Amino acid sequence: MREPVNPRPYRSPRRAAQAAATRVAVLRSAHELFAIQGYAATSVTAIARRAGVAVDTVYASVGRKPQLVLALIDEALAGHETDAPGGQATPSIERDYVQQVRATPGARAKLEVYAAAIVRRHPQVVPLVVALRQAAATDAAAGAALTSLADRRAANMRLFAADLRATGDLRADLTDDQVADLVWSTNAPEYYELLASRGFSPADVERLLLDIWTRVLLAP
Repeated sequence: MREPVNPRPYRSPRRAAQAAATRVAVLRSAHELFAIQGYAATSVTAIARRAGVAVDTVYASVGRKPQLVLALIDEALAGHETDAPGGQATPSIERDYVQQVRATPGARAKLEVYAAAIVRRHPQVVPLVVALRQAAATDAAAGAALTSLADRRAANMRLFAADLRATGDLRADLTDDQVADLVWSTNAPEYYELLASRGFSPADVERLLLDIWTRVLLAP
């Protein structure tokens, strides 16, 4: 009688650690070159050379240039937290500030935690989004990545709106979609970039976001 086949693939901890280290090296190299040369002037070949890996390894570990930028944005949003097993980015629901928001009682306190988290991360996120937006003018893949990023933020804001609603502190005349869309538009890297160009400091942006959100979203 033939032995039953084990359907579970073998997973080597050593290989997983090597894959995670390779991913980190690729992302660090991409970040350094994007900062020095800009998105358009940085080739995947140059990233691979700097990371000490083959071009195919860059594609296999992270992806093409738009995916590299998205991965770097995810890192910045996660606050450079420890990567998930396999070297993948921390899922948004598992990021430390998201967990803190969910554990905090009261809508105003949740908004305070979130506003503080946004301004800590956006100085690193904004240059990456700017690079992706510039590339999107001529690169369809970069445009798709930018759209994906906006859609992911929108989906996460609907979860945030539901969390705020559960406190009982939101205005009853606002739907969760309206709450989510207001936060989505004002927490955008593009909005932070606009305010920074007018001389707003991170602390200024934090105060403004909290003022807008509490005035518009919370019940009197």
